[in-house]
Amino acid sequence: MPYRTHALPGIGGRIRTVDADFAVDEVPAYPPSGDGDHVFVHIEKRGLTTVEAARRLAVLAQVPAKDIGWAGMKDRHAVTRQWLSLPPPARPEAVLDRDTPELTVLAAVRHRHKLRTGHLRGNRFTLIVREVGEAAEAATRARAVLDALAAGAPNWYGEQRFGARGDNATTGLALLRAGGRGGGAPRHKRLLISALQSHLFNAWLAARERDGLATTVLAGDLLQKLATGGMFASADPAVDQARLDAGELVITGPMFGATMRAPLPDSPAWLREAATLAEVGLATDAFVPIANLAPGTRRAAAIHLGQPEVAVVAPDAISVSFSLPAGAYATAILRELQKHPEGFGAGPAADPRADATAEPSAETPEDLE
Repeated sequence: MPYRTHALPGIGGRIRTVDADFAVDEVPAYPPSGDGDHVFVHIEKRGLTTVEAARRLAVLAQVPAKDIGWAGMKDRHAVTRQWLSLPPPARPEAVLDRDTPELTVLAAVRHRHKLRTGHLRGNRFTLIVREVGEAAEAATRARAVLDALAAGAPNWYGEQRFGARGDNATTGLALLRAGGRGGGAPRHKRLLISALQSHLFNAWLAARERDGLATTVLAGDLLQKLATGGMFASADPAVDQARLDAGELVITGPMFGATMRAPLPDSPAWLREAATLAEVGLATDAFVPIANLAPGTRRAAAIHLGQPEVAVVAPDAISVSFSLPAGAYATAILRELQKHPEGFGAGPAADPRADATAEPSAETPEDLE
């Protein structure tokens, strides 16, 4: 995939030599109220997935693990702080002062309802990049990249989205071609189809980047108002381009599905999305037979970093901090910073031999988002 900051040198280096090098702080959508039947628990975890942390809290609070809520999954291989909610009849004192090396309860506060997926504003990341050579020089390069991304960074899906072996999108394509038959439980099927949707979004965005159109409004583009979230199709690209350049709008890309809102038919934007599907041998109505697994949606093509900061922490290491909205991946920013040649997010080709009997990778729900 192309770099938005291809003209600027990267810093190289290594991340996550230890879990503490990757810290994530969830930014909640609202604070707990202090009253109600549910208990919001603020935790710090390391070496645990969100699901594993929830199971430990369930044992302490003596409540069913399936009834514990969270706003988003957090990675196992990091130090992450997030909120979870415990159902009635949980008590705050049941989980306080019961810390382990992997799980610390920072606060337990009552609230009136369960915490649900998406109830967060975003995440704050603090990352240590080691083996960067002269740290002061690397910090200067990092600041230049972050400054260049101030107008918007590509909203790539990170490699975590594609499974432990990186083949979930290929398996999802096989599942789609089989009409949704096979592939295991519905939840697992949705995971595989989601990986395919994510790969196709990345492919669409990569094509616009390569063609110099990632920040150019095309006729028919579906644009989102940043202030309200409202969406409309561009009928006057020149007018809408001025609003995009002013930071009022963002171009959206396809998370293909049966009911996804598409660009204006036969418009330049529509043709590009159809070409993305054609590259893997799919028609524009390919997702209709699996509407229950893939309704589809739109995704912002660009994200804005909040409060980027860079600091030297060792002769050959720097820290990089920034905030991202919910659903965005820190690895997409690291990719621009480091510019390692390997890249991420390999996906399927138009291979007619693909079928639904392929063995999927293990699930990796703890996306860094």
